Amino acid sequence: MNISRSSFSYQSIKDDSFLYEKLMELSEHHPKEGFWKSYFRIRNQGEKVNHKRLHRIYKQAGLPMRRKGKKRKIERVKQPLIIPEAFTKGWSMDFMSDALENGRKIRTFNIIDDYNREVLHIEVDYSIKSSRVTWILRRLVNRYGKPESIQMDNGPEFIAKLIQTWSEVNDISFTYIQPGKPTQNSLIERFNKSYREGV
Repeated sequence: MNISRSSFSYQSIKDDSFLYEKLMELSEHHPKEGFWKSYFRIRNQGEKVNHKRLHRIYKQAGLPMRRKGKKRKIERVKQPLIIPEAFTKGWSMDFMSDALENGRKIRTFNIIDDYNREVLHIEVDYSIKSSRVTWILRRLVNRYGKPESIQMDNGPEFIAKLIQTWSEVNDISFTYIQPGKPTQNSLIERFNKSYREGV
């Protein structure tokens, strides 16, 4: 085998029991933390240990956490921006975030008509859920009539199952922009800028 007898019969004298116990203790007290958090916790306690050695013990103990898979972005087809030929044919809606003087965050839910850019509604609150969105839309439909389509981004309130069901029941087409392309919803984005700057 082309190795010396001393190398062949060599047995490691390293005792990993202490590090093994430390890792098991950390995994019990901090079950959601991975290898590097455990490594730095042990280092901060004054133990000088090589990360390669600790990682070997970490794997032998069966502690590696499964990596979270990346969230897949929703695939959306680019839709051309079409200006309706009449009032209440197409709407645009979006959320804005801001903060009060005391630092508490607030949100505004803005809806405009795409034909003449008329502001149909602005809702302001600390939190606005999808159920509130459907309630507002129902009021606007009763007041102005039912639009053919509503343009929006892929915010969690807009892709929730509740609001999807509402659009199907009311036969209103929801047009989503491509993720990361706010210019595709330029009408409401332009209003958001004017509204924020007070123009």
